[in-house]
Amino acid sequence: MEFSVKKFDLVEELNLTQGVIERKTTIPILSNLLCEAKGNRLYITATDLELSIRTSCEAKVKKEGAGTIPAKKLLDLVRLLPEEEIKFKLLDNHWVQIVCDRKTYKLVGMSKDNFPALPGFPQTQVKIPTKLFSSLIAKTIFAISQEESRYTLNGALLVLNAATVTMVATDGHRLAMVEMPHKLSGLPGEVRVLVPKKAMTEVQRLCAEAGDDGEVEFAQDESHLFFQFGGRLLTSRKLTGTFPNYEAVLPREVSKTVVLERNELQDALRRVSQLADQRSHAVKFMLAKEGIEISASSPEYGEAKEAIEKEYKGEPITIGFNAQYLLDFLAATADGPISVELKDDQSAGQMRPLADDSTRYRYVVMPMRI
Repeated sequence: MEFSVKKFDLVEELNLTQGVIERKTTIPILSNLLCEAKGNRLYITATDLELSIRTSCEAKVKKEGAGTIPAKKLLDLVRLLPEEEIKFKLLDNHWVQIVCDRKTYKLVGMSKDNFPALPGFPQTQVKIPTKLFSSLIAKTIFAISQEESRYTLNGALLVLNAATVTMVATDGHRLAMVEMPHKLSGLPGEVRVLVPKKAMTEVQRLCAEAGDDGEVEFAQDESHLFFQFGGRLLTSRKLTGTFPNYEAVLPREVSKTVVLERNELQDALRRVSQLADQRSHAVKFMLAKEGIEISASSPEYGEAKEAIEKEYKGEPITIGFNAQYLLDFLAATADGPISVELKDDQSAGQMRPLADDSTRYRYVVMPMRI
C-alpha cells in the first residue's frame, strides 16, 4: 500500500472516526483504523464492534493495498503536520511510514486480517432529510437512560410512517417524544427500530457534516441499522427488546394549564436550581391566581424563591420536579411560549412548545415528593 493525500481532507475524515474508536479496549485492533487505498480514494474504517464508520477521501494511489494504523496517534500526528501532501507507505511487519515535507515518521500497525469484517450496506429503505433527523435527535437524546441494565432504554425508538417521522426516548422518570410531518416514499409499512445512543450521537455529527440540504439513506438488516451520507456509512447493531408503550404514559387529562415564555422559565429555573439539593435537583412549583412561584431549598446552600406573573385560572397546585430534567427540555426547545400542563401533584406533568404548529413535541416528567 502506497498513497498520498492532502492534510485537510485526511483530518476531516479522521475526526469523524474518533467518536467510534474505543479509548480503553481489551481488543487492540479496535484502537486502529483500517486504511484501504483503492482506485483514486483512501477508505478509512473504524469500529468498536457495536458501531462502525466507513468514510473516504481523494488520494493519489501509487500502490493499492490495506493496513491498520493506531487511530488516536495518527490523528494527533497529522494535525501537527504542515498543510502539505502527506505520503503513506506500508512497510514490513505492518509498520506504516508517513512522510510530509522533509519529516518522516513510522507508526506500528497491526495485520489487516485481524480487523473485524463489517456487513455491507443493503438496499435503501428510505431517505430522510438530515435537518429533520438531526432535529429529532436533539429533541430526544437527553432523555435516554444512562443505566446499562435498562437495555431497551439505552436508545431511542424511531418510528417511520408514510406521512410522519417520530422519535421517542425515556429513562423511566421522563419521556421526550417528537413527531414531524414528512412524506416518506417507498415504505412498505410502518418501520419501528431502536437506535442506540452512541449511534444517535454519531448520526447527529454526520448530519452536521452533510449540511441542512443533505439526506441520510436509512436501511436495516436482521441485526444492523445503516445510515449512509453520500460516501460515509455508519453501521450500528440494533438494540434488541421491546420499547415501553410510550402512548400509555402520555397524559390524557390535564385540568391545570399555564403558558410561560421559554426564556423566562429557563432563566428562573437556572437561578433557583443553584440552591436546590445537589442530589435531587428538586424545585417546587406553586400555581395560584396571582401567578407562579418557583422555589428550592437545601441545608447546605439556603433557599431561593422567584415569582412569575402569569394569568392562571385553574385550582391552586403545588408540585415538585427535577430542575435538571426541565432545563434539558428547555435547552432543546426553540424560543417561544411553552404550555405547562398538570393534572394533580401526584401525576406526571407535560410541557409542550407552542411556537411550531407542524411539530408535535411533548415532554412528560414524573413529579417529585417535596
